[in-house]
Amino acid sequence: MAGRETSLALLRVLRGETLERPPIWFMRQAGRYLPEYRELRSRTKNFLEFCYSPAVATEAVMQPLRRFPLDAAILFSDILVVPDALGRKVWFVEGEGPRLEPLVAETGWRFDDPEKAIQRLSPVYETVDRIRGALPEGVALIGFAGGPWTVATYMLQGRGGDKDEARCAVYERPDEVDALLSVLVEATARHLAAQVKAGADCLQIFESWAEGLPPAVFDRVITQPTKRLVSRLRALGVTAPVIGFPRGAGANIEAFVRETGVDALGVDTQTPAAHARAITPKAMALQGNLDPQTLVVGGPALERETRTVLDAFKGGPHIFNLGHGITPQATPENVARMVAIVKGQA
Repeated sequence: MAGRETSLALLRVLRGETLERPPIWFMRQAGRYLPEYRELRSRTKNFLEFCYSPAVATEAVMQPLRRFPLDAAILFSDILVVPDALGRKVWFVEGEGPRLEPLVAETGWRFDDPEKAIQRLSPVYETVDRIRGALPEGVALIGFAGGPWTVATYMLQGRGGDKDEARCAVYERPDEVDALLSVLVEATARHLAAQVKAGADCLQIFESWAEGLPPAVFDRVITQPTKRLVSRLRALGVTAPVIGFPRGAGANIEAFVRETGVDALGVDTQTPAAHARAITPKAMALQGNLDPQTLVVGGPALERETRTVLDAFKGGPHIFNLGHGITPQATPENVARMVAIVKGQA
């Protein structure tokens, strides 16, 4: 592993090195903006079947790597495979997103054993193994999971959208929410550890719904569960770097960085690079934070904003990425232009 770490730009930066040109990957890089992905997706009955089909999921991961000289691949899966494995029914409504049977409508919350849940996720780990074997030289493999609060929110209210029901549950059913988060910490730690065992070089925790929380609630449902998750990973023998991405955390970011034990910080679109650098240790890698909409607009705006991000994060460990996932309206041509600028080829 030591030799691999020194040969992969992403891992060098995650270990605190500042490179002349930052490594680049971007969230949802395997996705609907690519025509070949849309064709591949049409071959499966539903999205979960897609995620649980190692050959198909591996192909989705490889598609953007054939188009763009990226420095990392990320596992193709979904954050809701964890509740699915815990025995909660998960399905996807075309054009609307995921659905679950909401916990807030139930009086007693029961979940399957996390150890058994991980056994059910064996197709995901087969996908990791296949990706690792197919990667070009110099490309790192990122494993991932949803943060405990983001996954809990889906489970509590059965859908995305506004988070009012989940946030009310924190006050109305505090003990049950705490117990749910504990189950998710254990299951997620095991899930991430299994990905590393299968070949992932590093990990990202997507706490995508960190916005709008009062500091005390943020600490309770995001900072402390993430801290326990990282600690549990280390107890399981995982030494791979962990990127935390608390999207929309605002002023709560500093406590998140200080207390959770993550090795790197994913910076969202709204957070200035200078602020992120000021509140993080000097050697901590920062990842981000181009506005995804620039990949829809293209042209001079894309070029200007890409260079602005490069300049803003210059002087410290930086991984070029978006401030959130790429949108289906982005074009491959705009992505190619962005990558060329980051690589110093334009």
